[in-house]
Amino acid sequence: MSSLTQPTAAKQPNPDPCPDAVRALELKLADYLSKEQVLKVRRAYQVGAAAHAGQTRRSGEAYITHPVAVAGILAELRMDTETLCAAILHDALEDTDLPRSAISEEFGEPVAELVDGVTKLDKIQFRDRQEADAESFRKMMLAMSRDLRVILIKLADRLHNMRTLDAMSPDSRRRIARETLDIYAPIAHRLGMNRIKAELQDMGFRALHPLRHKTIAKRIAAQPVMRREAMATIEAKICQRLAQEGLPFRLVSRVKAPWSIYQKMRQENKSFDQVMDVFGFRLVVPKLMQCYVALGAVHSLFKPLDARFRDFIAIPKANGYQSLHTVLFGTYGTPVEVQIRTEEMDVIAERGIAAHWLYKSVGHGINTAQARAQDWVRSLMDSQESAGSSLEFLENVKVDLFPDEVYLFTPKGDIFSLPRNATALDYAYAVHTDVGNHAVAARVDKKLVPLRSKLVSGQTVEIITAPSATPGPQWLEFVVSSKARTAIRHFLKRLEHEDAVDLGHRMLDRALEARETSLDRVPQENIEQFLTEHRYRRLEELLADIALGNRMPAQVAQVLVQGTAELPLRHGTATSSEQILITGTERGVLSFARCCYPIPGDEIMGYISAGKGVVVHR
Repeated sequence: MSSLTQPTAAKQPNPDPCPDAVRALELKLADYLSKEQVLKVRRAYQVGAAAHAGQTRRSGEAYITHPVAVAGILAELRMDTETLCAAILHDALEDTDLPRSAISEEFGEPVAELVDGVTKLDKIQFRDRQEADAESFRKMMLAMSRDLRVILIKLADRLHNMRTLDAMSPDSRRRIARETLDIYAPIAHRLGMNRIKAELQDMGFRALHPLRHKTIAKRIAAQPVMRREAMATIEAKICQRLAQEGLPFRLVSRVKAPWSIYQKMRQENKSFDQVMDVFGFRLVVPKLMQCYVALGAVHSLFKPLDARFRDFIAIPKANGYQSLHTVLFGTYGTPVEVQIRTEEMDVIAERGIAAHWLYKSVGHGINTAQARAQDWVRSLMDSQESAGSSLEFLENVKVDLFPDEVYLFTPKGDIFSLPRNATALDYAYAVHTDVGNHAVAARVDKKLVPLRSKLVSGQTVEIITAPSATPGPQWLEFVVSSKARTAIRHFLKRLEHEDAVDLGHRMLDRALEARETSLDRVPQENIEQFLTEHRYRRLEELLADIALGNRMPAQVAQVLVQGTAELPLRHGTATSSEQILITGTERGVLSFARCCYPIPGDEIMGYISAGKGVVVHR
């Protein structure tokens, strides 16, 4: 169930609460599905309506109207029968008594998997709503890694909830709008689904900043006559020139969305009048080579702004988007952006990965968009394995969701795309985690630069490594990509664990010396018995616990040698008689007391504090 849809009991449930909506859905489905498939979707509706009987939305409508509307959005994308059935049943596991097994038995395991993938974790207790939402998001992304259709259902769910946002309280509207702008609209963009992204952004902007949205929308509508005349003149001249060239084409005027204008004004500190590409054209031709012919034709009519030309056909965006972008100085000096692309590129730009289901015989570009989406999801899964928590994973995803803006070349000519403000160290981790972990410097366009240097599109980058180089905490201050941040944090956590194990080994050995033995000489069965009784999976976990002060080395030594009973956990015990060498490099398990600030050479004593390790005093 979406956070927008709070079911409440109704007195007399209608046996068919939304017949008109179902008939409209079936008319859409009849265009591309067989009669048997339409009947299966109808059966999903019957099951869903029975499960949600008596439930209503905040608006007062029967609850089943929401799942039917979600299925309708997916039908516009011509999604398959399994996805449509899952869409109609997507809230059933969360809000009704319908068991997962019933869905699997009647509609198949794939449908049950899809429904489970978009179901929130509401049976587990979390500290707060933020943690619960983050863990549910992590669960959804894991399901998405198995089947991309999970996220398509979730986006359709969010889209309909945004369309019906007015029924919610003001606080809920703001929270949901912020979540939509921060997460779901960027996900739609990352998957190339620009039509859904644009609607989510517009509704989210209107709900979060209604006055700003209204002001920008008014400015767009109130453009002076001179600019409208300039646009008409440019359109007429382009059409005439392309006809002379004998090029088949489709020319569509476009207006930049209020949210995009607002973002550009805010990020680049510009006024509305300084935003150059508010108005533009989309020029669609049949074949790839005709894109470049059309580009030459429009450049022969109007002077291009050289710094604004981008070839996304040769170097596609991370979501598979391809197009030529050029900004022309039109009549009266009016800057106008023209996007030139093929019909297939236009489909990918609008529908993204959903184009895979729209066309039975897919072209190379559509397959590429699908492959890029799967690569991105795989990278997210690598990130979540190293993330310390669901909240950390969600923050990493937010970083990766924003569009790639820096395109870089390897010395061999391969291309890497990174987020804006990426540094040479981000690039090193993009090449490979091992390259990043051992990076010492970079050569950018054959010039030696430090790892913190920011990169710009078009540069050729080579990373210099050294076997002895390792990440440091300061690296986190100048990387921006989630892959780099996750890899650095993972390395530092592993180092802390290794240091804890090493210190714990020395502490336990010192305690065993008093009993005239050592850890190497303790019978293996004694060690295994201790680990089993105290629920340690490995010896390393016990040694780390000793270093962190959660186990006293003298007591552990006594059990290992004599086999006494359960150990009490003792906090804050000074180790006066046992001496071990402290080097000062023991990360995460050793700290120096602020009351006396011991320095190298001082006589010191260690005070073991549970969970903190050894605190060193003079």
